Parts: sequence; structure tokens; C-alpha cells
Amino acid sequence: MSSLEDVEQGTPVLESIISVTIGATVPTGFEHTAAEEVHEKIGIDARISKDRGRIYFTTTTDKLFQVHQLRSVDNLFVVVDEFDQYQFKESKEETLEELQQLASKLPWTNALEVWKLNRTFKKRKGHRKGTNGTRVKPSNEIGDTTGVDGESLDQAEEPTATEDQNETEEAPETSIQDSEEATPNAKVIKFRVTCNRAGDKHSFSSNEAARDFGGAVQEFFQWKADMTKFDIEVLLNIHNTEMVIGIALTEESLHRRNISHFGPTTLRSTLCYGMLRLCKPQPSDIILDPMCGTGAIPLEGALEFPSSFHIAGDNNDIAVNRTVNNVCHIQKRKADKGSTPGLPIDTIRWDLCSLPMRSSSVDIVITDMPFGKRMGSRKKNWDLYPSCLREMARVCRPASGKAVLLTQDKKCFSKVLSRMGGLWKKQHTVWVNVGGLHAGVFLLRRTAGVFGETPEDVYESQVMAHTQACQDDGQLS
Repeated sequence: MSSLEDVEQGTPVLESIISVTIGATVPTGFEHTAAEEVHEKIGIDARISKDRGRIYFTTTTDKLFQVHQLRSVDNLFVVVDEFDQYQFKESKEETLEELQQLASKLPWTNALEVWKLNRTFKKRKGHRKGTNGTRVKPSNEIGDTTGVDGESLDQAEEPTATEDQNETEEAPETSIQDSEEATPNAKVIKFRVTCNRAGDKHSFSSNEAARDFGGAVQEFFQWKADMTKFDIEVLLNIHNTEMVIGIALTEESLHRRNISHFGPTTLRSTLCYGMLRLCKPQPSDIILDPMCGTGAIPLEGALEFPSSFHIAGDNNDIAVNRTVNNVCHIQKRKADKGSTPGLPIDTIRWDLCSLPMRSSSVDIVITDMPFGKRMGSRKKNWDLYPSCLREMARVCRPASGKAVLLTQDKKCFSKVLSRMGGLWKKQHTVWVNVGGLHAGVFLLRRTAGVFGETPEDVYESQVMAHTQACQDDGQLS
């Protein structure tokens, strides 16, 4: 029976460097960004999975530390085996029986060696938090898949959300006797199987696949099934005819790395990183988030792009306090590690439609705009968005300034943007999944138009003056 004895005694796990395939879940829509980061920081090419929100790359075990330092990935796992065109049987019974038989035929050795190395590495760095891990959760694009039994909507922005929202089922928790191969006092490995399935042509559910495959894994290794206090999480990822079996390397999603004080709409740090890379910050750039919330975007920017200066602001006192607390948390963490605690970031409370900043003083505006769901309303967005875009255009440098704006209220945003062609030009759109909502990340470039002198400015000023006059008349009558 396999045990944790060799790991807990700190004995060497790998005698030589081996090559393995690593899988990573990434924010949906930013797969290419993640692949670019892998190539840039590790020097290898990554391929994008057919299942949105995943990439794969082959690397060696001596680069495992670098893999864990990637900023664009949510979760990591080592691939045991993968099948590009797996022929599932039409009969549920035949398919489940085939999955059971597959468990004993898979090449587990290298993947388990990487898991052991990963475990000792994390214990040595002090990052492991007991055995209560979280499962690897993919980012699914709502509407792209049907019959996804193994998943629920991504609720990572909410402070009360956990990574255990996927509907999964494993083999029943039973007591397994130690085999003759294990010493009497060796700790038995505990495991669980998580199945993430997408596709409408499967005769089985995620629960059924996890249960039967998990039972076969339990029988083959003589491990003990445990849904909560597990040592190993085996992943069964199925997307139509693509099937990947892996072992999780992260216990908690890497997107939680910066935030200690969450708000109702806190963005994933990995999504923030993707947005920042989209605008390609340069040294000495002034980067502004006028609706910072908990400060997720400017914090990620300050850590990953420290040669730029990041300004965070919000009109809500609670949001500003959360941002300040999150900045202090990061500074303390850096100080504890012996690093310089300072960050190139400042936080201000302001009216976002009347920013206390000089015109043409900002290089990049990047923010998460109100969706009109958890914050604000769709009706208010029709007044808010025009004012926001105008004020952003005022403070942004003409001809060279950029804006990266996230919103789910695509209709309102597109309509407002179409009326501001003299100030903003849309360059690119990335469609993403944010908390189960289909949203867009819009990359805009500031035109050379002088603020206050474009036809749109004149029109908007007249509209605003007319609206204000109507409101005044209504108050007088």
C-alpha cells in the first residue's frame, strides 16, 4: 500500500529530473494570455485546450517552482494521461465499466512522483495548510457547454464563496486495511476523485464517473477515500470526447493570493493580471483604477508591474478602507519575508465623475465597471457610463492613453461608446466568465481629440444641461 512515510520523513523523492505535462486552469477568455506568460517566464510553448479555461505545457520537475509563480493560472495539476478522442460507449454501464478498467492501466508513476515533490516543496516553503485542500476548478463559459453535472457557477468574487462548489461524488468512505507492502505504522494515503464534465452526448453523470473511477483507483492503490481531509485529489476532466486524468498540485486557487478583505464583487487576481497584460504597462506609466472596490486590480499591478505607479480610488468609504487594508496586508507579508515593504500604490476617496486629477495626466485607466447586478443597476448605468467615459477621457493622455474596462452590461457600454468616437476607439474585446456572467473586457485607445472640443463633447454637454434643466423645472413645479 502507498503511504506518506517517505514524504513525512523528508527523504528525497526524485533521483533525477523528469519531464511531465502540467495542466492549468485560467480565467476563461485569457487562455492566450496565460500561454504567453508561460512562454515568457518558463521558455516553453503551451497549448490551449478545447475546453475553455485550460492550458497544457510540458516541462521538467526542476522548474516546478517557476510554474507555481505564474500569475495567470488559477489551479495547477500534473497530467497522468490524456485522450484527445476518447470513444465513450453509448451504454452507461459499459462506459462506467471501461472507466473502472482504465484506472489500473494508466501511467501513474511520474505524476505521483511530481505530487510527492510538490508536497515536500510546499511544506518546506510553509504554504501547506493541513489536509483540507480545495479542488481544481475550471472556468467554464456559460452557454458553451450543456449538461455540466460537475460544476456550478464561478462565484470567486464573493467573500463567502468556496472552491468546493462543484457537484462531485467519490467512492464511499470505507476503512481499508494496510497491505503487506506498508509498514504497520505508515500513514495511509487518503484521496478523492473530482469529475468535471462538459458535453451533452454522455450517457453518464459526473457523480457516476467519479464514483466508479474512484472505486477502481481505491482498489488499485489500496488508498482510503476521504472527501474532505484528502492527501491526493485525482481529477477526471471530460469535455465532449476529450478526457484528461490528472493529480492536483494546488490546494487553494492561486487567484486568492492578494486579497485578505473581500467585497461583494472582488475580482480574481488572475483575471486582474490578464486585464493588466492586455494594456501592456510600461515603466513610469501612471495607471488609474477609478472604481477600485477592494483594490484587486491596482494591487496585482503594483506587485507585477512595480515600475509603474498605481492609483486606486472609489467613492465608497468601505471600499477604500478594504483597499487600504489589503495594501497593508501585502506590505506586512513582504516585510515578514524580508523584502522591502513599500508598494507603488496610493488610495484615494473621490467622486469618479469629477476626479481630482489634472487633464491628460494618466497613461492607463483600468477598472471593473458596475454590472448593474450585485452593484448599482442597469438603469443607473445609462447615466453613469457616459459620465465615466468622459471623465476617463479627460484625465487620459490623448493619442497614447489606453483604457481596459470590464463590464457585463454590454448593451449600455456599446451604445455609450458609439457616441464617443471622438474620444475613444475600441481596439480589442476579450469575452470572459465572471461569476457565471458573460462579460467583456474592452481595450480602448484614447484618440488625439482634445477633450471638450470634439462633436461628442458638445452633444453630451447639451444633453447634460438639458437634463439638469428638466430636473430643476421638476423641482420648482
